Amino acid sequence: MMAQAPMSTGGGAMELGGGSHESVERRRRHQHHFVLVHGLCHGAWCWYKAAAALRRAGHRATALDMAASGAHPARVDEVRTFEDYSRPLLDALAALPPAGGDGDDEERVVLVGHSQGGFSVALAAERFPERVAAVVFLTAAMPPVGRPMSATTEEHVNYVGAEFFLDSMELEQQNADIPGNPVIFGPNFMAQILYHLSPQEDLTLGLSLIRPTNKFTGDVLMRDPGLLTKERYGSTRRVFVVVEDDRGIPAEFQRRMVAESPGVEVVDFAGADHMAMISSPAKLAELLVRIADKAQ
Repeated sequence: MMAQAPMSTGGGAMELGGGSHESVERRRRHQHHFVLVHGLCHGAWCWYKAAAALRRAGHRATALDMAASGAHPARVDEVRTFEDYSRPLLDALAALPPAGGDGDDEERVVLVGHSQGGFSVALAAERFPERVAAVVFLTAAMPPVGRPMSATTEEHVNYVGAEFFLDSMELEQQNADIPGNPVIFGPNFMAQILYHLSPQEDLTLGLSLIRPTNKFTGDVLMRDPGLLTKERYGSTRRVFVVVEDDRGIPAEFQRRMVAESPGVEVVDFAGADHMAMISSPAKLAELLVRIADKAQ
């Protein structure tokens, strides 16, 4: 079990219910384990609706806080590198039992990265391809093989323009070892760009829970063109969910990222904003299960 704040509690109780040993084992064979990774300034909390929907359907859902995000105890100035930021995810995959070690293949997880979380799941897939059944990029940063991950961020910023971020702010960097400044989303940016189709209550929740985050665009790992390889990251099954009504990462830019990675599967998803796990959680959960079913 990957322990990580309240949201990371797996859905193990679903497989411990009544019925014969045979029926329990049958459910286990069809149960998927989804590992959910949040985007910039957010935390595991943003998956609460989608994770609940996945668990109701009988699957395991583990939402993780990256370092200095959500309920993670570190401060933003204590997380020096992108690898340190992604460490909760890397440690969680490293802790999984070897796939197929006891004849049970459920420990091959479905990684789901949202927004900036796409970089963390890409790194995890490069490090642990044997632990991954599929990597799902939910309107997420999807770096191609053979290019630095930071190039994807730079291209997005150039695409949308500086005024796009409205009242979001760059904060003073308290740690000279970290290149660049941490950022925090502004209320207008959250309401107009990220949560425009989400319930007002969830926007209010988000505004109370977001934390400053470093983008790490100057990080050595993020700028390494050889980090993501064809043999490892490139060999995993990758699925990009294009969220048509997203204003944060416009659909045209999402498709541009897909075009840079031949062989990636594409699924169109309408009726949701950038925070698809909040604005359309049940529909998203159904889609993720269909993707996972196809991976078996």
